[in-house]
Formats: sequence, C-alpha cells, structure tokens
Amino acid sequence: MTAFAALPLVIEPVELAERLAAPELILVDLTSAARYAAGHIPGARFVDPKRTQLGQPPAPGLLPEQAQLEQLFAELGHNPDAVYVVYDDEGGGWAGRFIWLLDVIGHKHYHYLDGGLQAWLAEDRPLSSEQPAACTGTLELTLDNGPTASREYLQRRLGAADLAIWDARSPAEYNGEKALAAKAGHIPGAVNLEWTAAMDPTRALRIRRDMPTLLASLGISPDKEIITHCQTHHRSGFTYLVAKALGYPRVKAYAGSWGEWGNHPDTPVER
Repeated sequence: MTAFAALPLVIEPVELAERLAAPELILVDLTSAARYAAGHIPGARFVDPKRTQLGQPPAPGLLPEQAQLEQLFAELGHNPDAVYVVYDDEGGGWAGRFIWLLDVIGHKHYHYLDGGLQAWLAEDRPLSSEQPAACTGTLELTLDNGPTASREYLQRRLGAADLAIWDARSPAEYNGEKALAAKAGHIPGAVNLEWTAAMDPTRALRIRRDMPTLLASLGISPDKEIITHCQTHHRSGFTYLVAKALGYPRVKAYAGSWGEWGNHPDTPVER
C-alpha cells in the first residue's frame, strides 16, 4: 500500500515531509527555473509551467500535443504506481493545471501541497539545491477528453440549469473594462470569483476554509457541472483544483479559455 493512500487530495507540509523518501513519490515543482535553482523541496523535479500549455495564439492554454505530453511525463519517470505531489509558489495556479494534466492522462494518484512553497517556507522546512536527473525512455499515453470542456461543448451547454461557469479572471476582465482579446466581457451566465479570492493570505496562500459556503452563494454547487476558465487556463488551474478538492463530482476545465472564446467570431459575450 502506498504511503499516501489515506491522505486527501490537498495535503499539509508535515504530511509531505514525512513521505519524501517514499519510492512511489514523484514530486513536481512548478515555480520558475530561478526559484527552483535557488532552493526547492528535496527531491522535487522542475517542470517549466510553459510545458503544460500548447503555447500558440490565440489560445495558448490549450492542451499540449500528445508527443509533448509523452516527453514530459517520460522525463518525470511516470508509471502507473506513481503518486504525484505538485506545488508552485503562487497559490496553486500552475499546480492545479498540472493536476488537470494528470486527469487528462488518466492518472488519479496525486496530491496538492496546500499553499505550495509558501507554506513549506513558512514552517522553516529545508530546501535543496540538488536536481534529480531526468528519466530516460519513452512513454505512450492515452488521453481522456472528460476533464476538458471544448468551446463547442460549452456553447452547447450554455443556459443549462445544471451548469455553473466559474470565471477566475479579474473583475475588470469579467466586466469588459480590461480587454485581453478581440471581445471584452464574459461568457453568458458565468460568475466571477477571481482565483486569488480563493486563497487565504494569512495561511500562506492555502485554500480558504470557507470555500463551500462562498461558492454556494455564487451558485457554484456540487449538484452542477462546474466548468472553469480564465484567459489561458493558468489561473483557472487553481479553481479547477479547488472544485476537485471539495469533492464536486463534475468538474471540467475550459482550456481554450478567454483567449479562444474572446477571439472567436461565433461566441456570445455578456458585459
């Protein structure tokens, strides 16, 4: 039995610290190359967050090509028995997006370090400068479309009573005051809760304890299908993670996000 078997999706620094030597652990750092080089959680492997995105305009947040994903996960030493623990230093955006990638490749053994590197440092836990070598070999992955909402799927679902669209962008983007695409505004029916509003700055950017109540007040409830997005599915990586951590059974990421929706000629927009 894995050392992580009894743990929830979201874990504390002490729970990770007790398991750093577990052979099944693949610890993934999604900070930055400079931050990683300056010191990271011992044993962590660095993944440049840009590798989690396709990176091509107008919708850079779309899923990378399968060959790119296979190369990335081969370097990490991916295997069916692996348990991933992921973290970043910004409150969970990139880490949450990586968890979405794990869902896409059908791997369900993962955890998020609540508060990420900020929480680790707040408890004066040790850092390392040692960098594990990339693994070698090839990998074949089978991708699952289930965790992802395409633009076409979302347009078909607009107005459904059991749909909640969580827009993780800033209020200015949501209201159309700040335009980062050809169109400004938001997807019809979407509700806005900026990603950082789900973090607790007094607890090293951990997920807020009152998230179920807060989300329910916005109509984002477990009985609905939750589709979350931002501009490039980076900020909404965190909101995807939050909904998953709360146990909501139907959660999808709109990876195209506003980069796609706001630049497409046939998409409706509200302001």
